[in-house]
Amino acid sequence: MLDTPETPIPLPIARPAPILLEPDELPVAMPRRKVARRVEVPEAELLVDAELPPSEPFRPKHYFLALHAFFVWIFGFSCMILGLAFLAAIPILQFLSLGYLLECSGRMARTGSFREGFIGIRLAARLGGIVLASWLFLLPVRFVADLASSASIIDPGGSIARGWRIGLMTLIAFTAFHILMAVANGGKLRHFAFPFNFVFVLLKVLRGGFYTQARDAVWETLISLRLPYYFLLGVRGFFVAGAWLVLPISLIAAGRLPGQLTPIIGFYGAFLLTLVLVYLPFLQLNMARTGRVRDGFDITAVRQQYRRAPVMFALAFVVTLLFALPLYLLKIEVVPQDAAWLPSLFFVGFIYPARILSGWAMARASRRETPRHWAFRWLARLPFLPVAAFYVLVVFFTQYTSWHGVWSLYEQHAFLLPVPFLGS
Repeated sequence: MLDTPETPIPLPIARPAPILLEPDELPVAMPRRKVARRVEVPEAELLVDAELPPSEPFRPKHYFLALHAFFVWIFGFSCMILGLAFLAAIPILQFLSLGYLLECSGRMARTGSFREGFIGIRLAARLGGIVLASWLFLLPVRFVADLASSASIIDPGGSIARGWRIGLMTLIAFTAFHILMAVANGGKLRHFAFPFNFVFVLLKVLRGGFYTQARDAVWETLISLRLPYYFLLGVRGFFVAGAWLVLPISLIAAGRLPGQLTPIIGFYGAFLLTLVLVYLPFLQLNMARTGRVRDGFDITAVRQQYRRAPVMFALAFVVTLLFALPLYLLKIEVVPQDAAWLPSLFFVGFIYPARILSGWAMARASRRETPRHWAFRWLARLPFLPVAAFYVLVVFFTQYTSWHGVWSLYEQHAFLLPVPFLGS
C-alpha cells in the first residue's frame, strides 16, 4: 500500500479567465521620476544674508542729470539752428551753413546713426550760453546808455549828463570785466551768475600755466569748429548742384525772351529740370558722403542705391521738395538787411530735416546687399515725376511773383545756398 502525503494537495476548482481591456482603457505608462541628486557645497562657498551685495538704491540724481543733459541738447540744437540762420544771412559765409548741412547728411549716410547727423551740439550749447548770458548782462548797459543819451540831449554839458556818462563808463567796465572772468572760469551759465569769478581766475594765475591753458583751449575750440572744411564742402556742394541746374534753369529763363520759339525752349528747360530733380538730391548727398566731387555726377551709383532702399528714397525725395515749396513765399517781398536772419531761420529749419532724412535713406541702402523686390522698386517710382513736375511748376511761376524776377530761378535754396543769395 502506497504512502499518502499527510497534507492533501488542493486542486483548483476553476481556471481564471484573462481580462481583456479595450485600447482606450489600457493603462498609460507613467514617466520615471527623476531623483534630484544632492550636491555637497563647501561651507566656504555659502553666502549668508550679510554677505549678499546690497541692492542699488534709488538715486534721483541720475534722473536729474539725464534731464539736464536733455535740456542742454535742446538748447544746443536751438543755438545751432540760430547760428546757421545767422551765417546763411551773410554773403560768402553762407557756404559754411551749406557745408554743415551737407556734412550732417553725409555722416548720416556713412554711419546710419541719427547721433552723427547732429554735429557739435554740445559746443553750440556752450557758445550759445556765452552769447545769451552776455546779451542779458548788456541789457542794463543799453538801458543806462539810453538814459545818458537823453540826459545829454536835455542838458548838454551839464552835471547830470556828465554824471550819467561817468556811470555808463563805469558800468561798461564792470560788465566787461565780469563777462571776461566768467568766460575765463569756464563760460557756463552758472559762472555768469557767480559774482566772484575773479577769485578763482586769480588762483589759477598764481598757480601758473593759466595763459598756456587758456590759449590751448581757445585754439582747440577754433580747430573743433572746422570752418575751412565746412566752407570747402559747401563750395563743392554748390558746384555740383549748380552744374546740374544751370542749363535747365537758363532755358526756362530764356523762355521769357521775345521770339516764337522761346516758349518751346522754356518748356524744354522745365522738362530737363524735372529729370534733373529726380537725381540731384541724392547726387549731392553722394558727393557729401564720399567727399569726392566726381561722385556728384555718378548717376549709376545713385540708381543702384535706390534699388536697395526704394521706399526710403521716395520718402526723402518727396520731403525734400515739398519742404522747399513754402519757402518761396518768403521771396515775394524783399527782406531788410537787419531782419535777413528771420527768413533764414525758416529756410534752415525746413531744409535740415530733409537733409537728415536723405542721409538716412542712403544709409539704409548701404546696409543692404541685395536689391528689393521689383514690385517695391516700381511702386516707389510713382511719386518721383509728379512731385518733381509740381515743384518745377511752382519754380516756373516764381519768376513772376518773386521780388527779383527771373533771377529768382537761380535761387534754389533746396540744393544751393539755404537762403536766396541775391536777397541777402
